[in-house]
Amino acid sequence: MTLVASALAQLVAWPDLTEAEPSCGIGRALRTAHGEIVHFHSDDHVDLYLTARAIRRFEEHLTTASAVQMVPGSPWVTLRLDVNADVHLLMTLVSLALQAHQAWPVPDGVPRAECNDHRSAAGPREGDLGGG
Repeated sequence: MTLVASALAQLVAWPDLTEAEPSCGIGRALRTAHGEIVHFHSDDHVDLYLTARAIRRFEEHLTTASAVQMVPGSPWVTLRLDVNADVHLLMTLVSLALQAHQAWPVPDGVPRAECNDHRSAAGPREGDLGGG
């Protein structure tokens, strides 16, 4: 089992997350009552809707984490899962993202930000996960 598959299996069990079709159409996604929060795009990359506010708050820590890629202007961060510590980091960031989305949900009618898969600066995607 890949680290991404293991992370997905763990997160699906969280009560605030449900599996969904990703809006970008690539891979698999998890969502909350407030919208999509995690996209699993490949066998080693995950996009997380951390929110712009959370990114600003934790930017110093995020920029020093080798597993994290940030795209300027995006409220999503991309994580490359290479080792178990990266999965632990993902779990921590998903928890932060859940808190951020609950505290400051995107108002109805406001367009949702696209994940980093649509932004070339996040890096290429290989090993696309199936939608099922």
